[in-house]
Amino acid sequence: MKCKICNQNNQSIFSGNILNKHSIEYYHCSNCGFLQTEEPYWMEEAYDESINISDTGIISRNLGLSQISTIIINIYFNKNGFFLDFAGGYGVFTRLMRDIGFNFYWNDKFSPNLVARGFEYKEEHNIELLTTFESFEHFDQPIKEVENMLQVSKNILFSTELFTNEPPLPEEWGYYGLGHGQHISFYTIQTLEYIASKYGLNLYSDGEYVHLLTEKKINNFLFKALIKLNRFGLFYIVKRLNTSRTMQDWELLK
Repeated sequence: MKCKICNQNNQSIFSGNILNKHSIEYYHCSNCGFLQTEEPYWMEEAYDESINISDTGIISRNLGLSQISTIIINIYFNKNGFFLDFAGGYGVFTRLMRDIGFNFYWNDKFSPNLVARGFEYKEEHNIELLTTFESFEHFDQPIKEVENMLQVSKNILFSTELFTNEPPLPEEWGYYGLGHGQHISFYTIQTLEYIASKYGLNLYSDGEYVHLLTEKKINNFLFKALIKLNRFGLFYIVKRLNTSRTMQDWELLK
């Protein structure tokens, strides 16, 4: 089987049981570190609902990522620009970011927009930064999806949980999502570095979960430090630089 990132030959390293019924193979690439499932024939079954029932962290995750994004945008980007949350699910993140004060828009081919209605992305927007959280592991064709995003913005802030060295066994890593079957692509820092190099971008990462592909040159140590400092309330300091759009949006939509 060919690696979906670097197109080199990869090899089957173990099997897992998806949706408690499908025994599938996982293939690991020794060239770029990417791990993929066999061709995911179970996708229609896995996406009976766009957000799987076991995603109990959907609200806390969006709250935390909205705080990290607020810090990153205020320090590295034009906070008055247009922003897009790609594969934005129910619109929770888009609404949170507008409430903080950023001109965020929503896009998702597979999910209804429940809480950010009226702020759907239109192509005339010149996007300063694209965010996409908990989507990379869902991509069947990750390179194609990255290229789609890069057509919108050369700055992509995203999350996906990385593994290091050899892929963990299915029983050792809950991120495989065997119960819901939606996670089919898994990355190492080497995989992300390969993608960055392929498109002439810089990669900055906390080495675990939050990552930035960008044309900008920044200090990776500071990037990692800013993410860690959010645990100590940095968001609440930086947030003061912004004016909420909540009432402005109400006036626009009423």
